[in-house]
Amino acid sequence: MKIAIIGAMREEIDPLLSHMDSVEEIHYANNVYYEASYKGKELVIAYSKIGKVFSALTATILIEKFGCKTLLFSGVAGAISGELKIGDLIIADGLCQHDLDITAFGHPYGFVPEGEVCIPTDMCLRNIAHEVAKAKGISLKEGIIATGDQFVASSERKNWVGDTFKAAALEMEGASVAVVCDALGIPFFILRAISDTANDEAGVDFDIFLESSAKISAEFILDMVERI
Repeated sequence: MKIAIIGAMREEIDPLLSHMDSVEEIHYANNVYYEASYKGKELVIAYSKIGKVFSALTATILIEKFGCKTLLFSGVAGAISGELKIGDLIIADGLCQHDLDITAFGHPYGFVPEGEVCIPTDMCLRNIAHEVAKAKGISLKEGIIATGDQFVASSERKNWVGDTFKAAALEMEGASVAVVCDALGIPFFILRAISDTANDEAGVDFDIFLESSAKISAEFILDMVERI
């Protein structure tokens, strides 16, 4: 069974690639996909580029072209919850699109007809994550993660997203990956390490902590791969 691993940026997959037993580059659809082997598991790793459109495209290609049957996302996020600090890990139990707005037609934020406001992630994969966290002796948060095509660096916007969607963190790719996997019947999992607190200092914090937070997420994902 092939396992797909996505990061949004090169910095989010480099820590993964450095641990592979073998890697082959495949160039397709203006991107690079890495067919890899890790401790006997077949992986296909890619960085999608930032945003919902690119992440949806990448997830679809990993499933439809490369035949991946499980999808894991490793990356960073901004904290909404006051319980999260930089470097903490959070897994999504559900994902929503905070910038999807057809409220003019009487629908709630994040909703489109024949869709869901919040798409749940795979329970079995979440259970594996909690097993890994227990074995590593680390704290693992779980909650709703909100996705939008904007880097949030505003306390006002952050608080609105948290209040509206009961979200604990926000990022720019997870919910679009969720839509693809849900439609195609692929178990999926979203892990994020906190890189900033989505406030007025978010841009500065993100630049400082991106690589260290991405490494934390990647190492956790590889521990999960061994258990899948």
